[in-house]
Amino acid sequence: MSDVPTKTCVACGRTMTWRKAWARSWDEVRYCSTACRRRGVGPVDLALEEALVTLLDGGRRGALIDADDATRVVAGRIPSPAEELREPARNAARRLVATGVAEIVVAGQVVDPSRARGPMALRRTSR
Repeated sequence: MSDVPTKTCVACGRTMTWRKAWARSWDEVRYCSTACRRRGVGPVDLALEEALVTLLDGGRRGALIDADDATRVVAGRIPSPAEELREPARNAARRLVATGVAEIVVAGQVVDPSRARGPMALRRTSR
């Protein structure tokens, strides 16, 4: 693997790799794209993170939770359909992985959150 520096986008939780265009401002780079910069992290995103952590805390050790479970919890509190919260919930899950709180499991294997596709499950980190 190369020694290229990486960071995690504060909005979507995906891994960003250093680019020459960011050479002068790498320390200030927080977002992977203009869309993430525009979207940011709002109250709904924080509510989804909180719901995921609550669900993780409520289960037995090593139990898997579905990221969509958080959408149902939060959709009951705000006037937004659960379907519109699906991608923000996946972003919240990625941010939890970046902070070391959880890990993403797809088809029984722990996967890189930036490359997770399909149904996404979370569990507390074993560390």
